[in-house]
Amino acid sequence: MTDRAATFVFADIAGFTALTEAHGDEEAATLVTDFCEAVRAELPAGAAHVKTIGDALMLRVPDPGQAILLGLHITHGLMRGHGAPAVRVGLHHGSAIERDGDYFGAAVNLAARVSGVASGGEVLVTGQTAALVPELGGVFYESRGRTALRNVHEPVELFAAVRKGEATLGQLPLDPVCRMAVDRDRAAGRLMHDGTAYFFCTLACAGEFARHPERYVPRG
Repeated sequence: MTDRAATFVFADIAGFTALTEAHGDEEAATLVTDFCEAVRAELPAGAAHVKTIGDALMLRVPDPGQAILLGLHITHGLMRGHGAPAVRVGLHHGSAIERDGDYFGAAVNLAARVSGVASGGEVLVTGQTAALVPELGGVFYESRGRTALRNVHEPVELFAAVRKGEATLGQLPLDPVCRMAVDRDRAAGRLMHDGTAYFFCTLACAGEFARHPERYVPRG
C-alpha cells in the first residue's frame, strides 16, 4: 500500500572498506554492531529502523525536522572521540510503498543516492527536504549545488545541514588509511608528508602510509 510521506534516512560508516582492510573483519563487524545499536537507541518517537544493509542503516522518520536533527546527532553525537569511525548521512522526504516492513520507491532511492555522495561527518539533504524545514533551531544549510546522482534523471539540489558552531570546532583528524578519528595526544604514530602532519590510530596504519603515501594523500 502507499505509505504516508516520511523522511528516509541512510546512515553509514564512511570509508568502511578501508577500515576493514586496515583492522580486519572482526573489528569492523564489532564497530558496525555498536554503530547500529547506538543509532537505534536514539530514534525519536514514531521513527523506525527499517533495515541494515552491510554497514548502512535505513531509517524512516515521519517529521523532516526530526530527521535532520537525528542525522546531525548520528554524525556528531554518537561514537565520538579517539578510534571512532566517520559517519555520513543522506536523507530525502517523500512517499514510498510499504511491503512487509520495508519501503520502496523513488524517495527511498533518492535518499540512498544522497547518502552515497556525502562525506564523513556530513549530513546531506535534498533541497526539497530543506524547504520543508527552512528554520530549524541551531541549524543552517550550506549549498552543495546541483549534483548528478547515479540513476537519477535530473541533477538534484543538495544542502549540507550544519549545526551552528559545530562545522569545524572540536573535530579530530582522521587516520588517512582507515578513516578513523585520532586524538593527537593518543595517536600511535605521526608522519609528515609534503609539509602536512598525519596522525594514525595504530602503527600498522602508519607503516602502510609510509610505504604507499600516494594512495592516501589527496591529489592537488
